[in-house]
Amino acid sequence: MKRCIAVFAAVALSIGFLPPSGAESGGMVHDKAAGGQKSQGNVHKASGTVTKVDPAGSKVTIAHGPVQTLKWPPMTMNFVVKDRALLGKLSAGKKIEFEFVQEGRDYVVTSAK
Repeated sequence: MKRCIAVFAAVALSIGFLPPSGAESGGMVHDKAAGGQKSQGNVHKASGTVTKVDPAGSKVTIAHGPVQTLKWPPMTMNFVVKDRALLGKLSAGKKIEFEFVQEGRDYVVTSAK
């Protein structure tokens, strides 16, 4: 009985240390980045190509290159855009240089050119 409890506890604890699924790149679209980096409040820079704009959801999907400050490889992921004026300047196929921050579980584009 004690052995079963010990095994159960070990399994339960190990589940808490697993990274979120879908953390790999390889052409997948990610809503959230993985890896557990603490980036709240830091400004990150990247370049990429806009693949989709969702004005109703205030989101943009960007196929971006590596993000050195987060140790991210190139990937395609969704970002929130709170500034509607900035959202209006983005269109599918447009190459951009952009900055973003983490706000809670979201990654928010703060500037793009």
